[in-house]
Amino acid sequence: MAPGSLKEAERLFTQTQTYADLKRTNAEVVVAAPFVYLLNLKTKKLKNLKLASQDVFWENPPAGGGAYTGEISAEMLKNLGVEYVIIGHSERRQHLGETDKMINKKVKVALKTGLKVILCVGEDLKIRKKGKKAVEKFVKNQLQKDLKGITKSLIVVYEPIWAISTSIGGHSITPQDAVEIIKFIKQTLKTKSYKLKANVLYGGSVNGKNIKDFIRHKEIDGVLVGGASLKIKEVKKILA
Repeated sequence: MAPGSLKEAERLFTQTQTYADLKRTNAEVVVAAPFVYLLNLKTKKLKNLKLASQDVFWENPPAGGGAYTGEISAEMLKNLGVEYVIIGHSERRQHLGETDKMINKKVKVALKTGLKVILCVGEDLKIRKKGKKAVEKFVKNQLQKDLKGITKSLIVVYEPIWAISTSIGGHSITPQDAVEIIKFIKQTLKTKSYKLKANVLYGGSVNGKNIKDFIRHKEIDGVLVGGASLKIKEVKKILA
């Protein structure tokens, strides 16, 4: 739910785009802006940037219209020119009560509509303290429920809730911790149950200082940036 104004959103977007162009980065750079800014940002010359929504509803508009007041459909996003959508972010699971059943419905409608899905999974501190096996069991359960009936490729983000300093208190995670679970996620997605093609990103308090430590590992295909994305100096360091 940031930044607080369209002017600031456009400033961040423009500066991010300018720097991405200058660096000619071979990374795919996707900006997930709040719903109310998407149309304005789409009118900019995107060049090296692509747009994502931070969420989507699990139904497209009914033929008669008038239902699901306040929600945004995959069809609306697609018609607007949005390419990606984040689904199952930890904050929506925690604060808005999103269940795996709801998330599965969102993944299905988004993929059916032609959006590229960025699915977030990950454990809280209570699960992490129980050890690696408990974490693997928890994450596997999320994947099985969230991806039930899914056969199309997508992006998965390993988002350890306990490592997100802005909401938990700054518990540290080592790159090796992230690599272990990301390897497990990739192995899980290649079992008989799925055989899904997925890039797996890391999403736990990434910034300009620690990004090298994570992306130097071949298992990590990219990052989902949170609070640092609102600071243009951090964005530049991350892109660099």
